[in-house]
Amino acid sequence: MGIKVVKFGGSSLASAAQIAKAVAIVVADPDRRYLVASAPGKRDASDTKVTDLLYQAYDRRDGDYAYTLATIKQRYVDIAVELGVSVDLDTPFAEIERRLTDQPERDYFASRGEYLNSLIIAAYLGWTFIDAAEVVRFSDAGQFQPDQTDVLLGNALAQADHAVVPGFYGATASGQIKTFPRGGSDVTGALVARAAMAEVYENWTDVSGLLIADPRVVVDPLPIRRLSYTALRELTYLGASVLHENAIHPVRERGIPINIRNTNHPDDPGSWIQAQAPSTPSGPAIVGVAGKTGYTAVTVHKAQWSGTHGVGQLVFDLFEALNVVVDVALTGVDAWTFVVRTEALDALEQPFAESLSVLRPDKVEFQEDLALLGIISSGAVSRNTASLRLSQALADANIEVFADAYAGDLRIITLPAARHDDAIRAIYDALV
Repeated sequence: MGIKVVKFGGSSLASAAQIAKAVAIVVADPDRRYLVASAPGKRDASDTKVTDLLYQAYDRRDGDYAYTLATIKQRYVDIAVELGVSVDLDTPFAEIERRLTDQPERDYFASRGEYLNSLIIAAYLGWTFIDAAEVVRFSDAGQFQPDQTDVLLGNALAQADHAVVPGFYGATASGQIKTFPRGGSDVTGALVARAAMAEVYENWTDVSGLLIADPRVVVDPLPIRRLSYTALRELTYLGASVLHENAIHPVRERGIPINIRNTNHPDDPGSWIQAQAPSTPSGPAIVGVAGKTGYTAVTVHKAQWSGTHGVGQLVFDLFEALNVVVDVALTGVDAWTFVVRTEALDALEQPFAESLSVLRPDKVEFQEDLALLGIISSGAVSRNTASLRLSQALADANIEVFADAYAGDLRIITLPAARHDDAIRAIYDALV
């Protein structure tokens, strides 16, 4: 087989014992040549992630940060000692402390968790350490630069048969550290897989792949064995949290499948993400259901809008000018409804109704405290049959649907946020 790129999440690298497990997985397959590492996560429910400790130290930079910094350093010292690895930790921690007072930059401190963990893991494996700051490029304004990154990463990987790359961060051409959003190590793993022209991108975490529904809502949900890139992107955007949504595009571009695996159960096949997932006529009626709360529906009424050319473009231009993303848009005869994140409206300098005054609406209505739910059909039954069963399940549970829209195999339902969990359970029981 060809090259495999492996990424391990924070729970998989939270301690020396977990790192030893991860390394055993890597060396068991000679095709696993490039490893992307997260910062150490929680060792147990009462523990704190290293990245959160680094944020705490940064926030206390003008006061008492010494204890927090010492706690972080001891965490890495313990890992190195237990693994029997000799790594210079004094020098990077001296630099971290210096920069807390002389050159405080939040992204720099956030990135040190991955940096230090990768140094130790590279030493433990005897592999080359490639600093993400040298190969993952951002503009001075903080915009990720995919083409430059692909070239830099490709050149660096070509010179290393085996390498460890820290996830989550990169840097500008001048060396200023920039980070991806939380969970961004998934993105780094996808970038390394693309640059290496990998046969597969293995994403190792603490669950055995994707599940049809959130296990915090549905007891023991069935796994998803195969899923398309498109379906995964839709589920992650709507709340599924196993893989960062921006990790899909880099591998999708080159047709590299993603295999989500469990570090603690390495023999489990996990979930496969690829261009086209095979249909399963004998399986559940849906591939997955996911949702998130925190939405507001804005309904704009104006007489004689129906059939008027350019209305939609005018309204969407207004939302864009206000930097508000529309997740769902529905049209009526003389009314349009837009479902948006509530926090986006709250962040506006003036009330949104005032912003809409340029449209001269007859009336603007706001429906708050909503949730979006995405349900992806599997093809096991006709979409019409699945739709009828889903609608009946919600009706039987007495759940009001505010808006309902289709996009291919994806059905998006807007409903009261208070009924989010109830709706997921009702849909799972009826269709799975």
